[in-house]
Amino acid sequence: MVARIQTVAFQGIDVLPVDVQVQIAAGMPAFTLVGLPDKAVGESRERVRAALGAIGLALPPKRIVVNLAPADLPKEGSHYDLPIALGLLAAMGVLPSDAMDDYVALGELALDGAVGMVAGVLPAAIAANAMDKGLICPAVAGGEAAWAGGGNVLAAPDLLALINHFKGSQVLPSPQPLAAEDSQETAPDLRDIKGQESAKRALEVAAAGGHNLLMVGPPGAGKSMLAQRLPGLLPPLDPAEILEVSMIASLAGQLPDGKLTRRRPFRNPHHSASMAALIGGGLRAKPGEVSLAHLGVLFLDELPEFSRQVLDSLRQPLETGRAVVARANAHVSYPARVQLVAAMNPCRCGYLADPAQACSRAPKCGADYQSKLSGPLLDRMDLHIEVPAVEAADLALPPPREGSAAVASRVAAAREIQRQRYAGQSLGGAPVRSNAEADGELLEAVVALDAPGRTLLTQAADNLRLTARGYHRVLRVARTLADLEAAAGVKRTHIAEALSYRRPNQLRQG
Repeated sequence: MVARIQTVAFQGIDVLPVDVQVQIAAGMPAFTLVGLPDKAVGESRERVRAALGAIGLALPPKRIVVNLAPADLPKEGSHYDLPIALGLLAAMGVLPSDAMDDYVALGELALDGAVGMVAGVLPAAIAANAMDKGLICPAVAGGEAAWAGGGNVLAAPDLLALINHFKGSQVLPSPQPLAAEDSQETAPDLRDIKGQESAKRALEVAAAGGHNLLMVGPPGAGKSMLAQRLPGLLPPLDPAEILEVSMIASLAGQLPDGKLTRRRPFRNPHHSASMAALIGGGLRAKPGEVSLAHLGVLFLDELPEFSRQVLDSLRQPLETGRAVVARANAHVSYPARVQLVAAMNPCRCGYLADPAQACSRAPKCGADYQSKLSGPLLDRMDLHIEVPAVEAADLALPPPREGSAAVASRVAAAREIQRQRYAGQSLGGAPVRSNAEADGELLEAVVALDAPGRTLLTQAADNLRLTARGYHRVLRVARTLADLEAAAGVKRTHIAEALSYRRPNQLRQG
């Protein structure tokens, strides 16, 4: 007899069904795993053997074969422990052979029989719900799995509790969806920043339209402080967005205690990050920082200090909203619709524009430093702003009267206008949520540019040598400026302000 139970394999964000087939037959005692298992899956033999021994069961002295079908799909991870153990229990007659026909199982087994946390419980629960099946998962991940909405979730603390549940001597309680406590009181406030009013305005525009932002200024000007306050200006995630973001975090094993949050991601990798860390990849093609920041903010401080090859790898995800990782043994795609915020000094010493502190190599030091950034990457930045040094007189002033809450309310109003405008619209199969994502005919249709504004934009495009991409990014920013004023159309003043956030192909040399 062959006992069967369903589990899943992960290929990027896609969840693929896997049929675990267990056969116990006469022959020399052996425990064989087939179906392209990796090292972690192969080690399941010892974990399963020890877990069964911990609850007083021993494997029969027969030939045991476990097949993970389809056999040509690579199997990776420790979440195959639990389905293999349950299949063995069914094949040994401990559990009824049909007890788990309506379930998908995943979980890692400890040597004492406890069921431990694994990555990917939320997408597995959603896939099980789509297959009209329940889910068997670790108890610590029950709050995560309950968000899938299927209702039939068995969150087991250990293997013995699961056996007792199927035998009817114990009932596992249904887990409740868990959410992290999101407190805006702990978020950094714009009131902490004195001066820099033009930079705060650019930050508000970036938040209102989801635009990429590049800040250039000397050390200590407040660039990092501004970036850290951007998440506090953004509206919370809606339910559909929560699931999108949480599925990626679950696959990466970064959902603490299985709790989902409405806060938008904010990722700030160090400039020593590799291409695999930023875009995704590695042996198991895991999501990178650009995908972990999906629907949130990716902050790159000290931008020129990143490897140029790593920075240029961002060009495709920024344009398409997806990070495609192609390897010899894997080809996966992760969502990567991010708002890129970057900060940099004008030169290596940082004081290019200050005659009192500039080095003797100026302006060549600035040109060499800025040449580390490619033109195509800079062209993808909607807003380019200079953040000047803060004067001592500004630091002596009292805190600003307007904080993050007031700015966030204006941002929320502009985002609501965009939500209604783009309802039902999609590009490349992904829904359009903000002005930064509008493109092509959709952008032309929503801009409603008046004649004086069009004339100004045409003249500026010639004088500033704007590319087609730069031209459209000016239109997107202008549409956001109009939304902040709740204006129906884009006017010349909106185009003028949007152009002020653009720079020629070269950053200013001081």
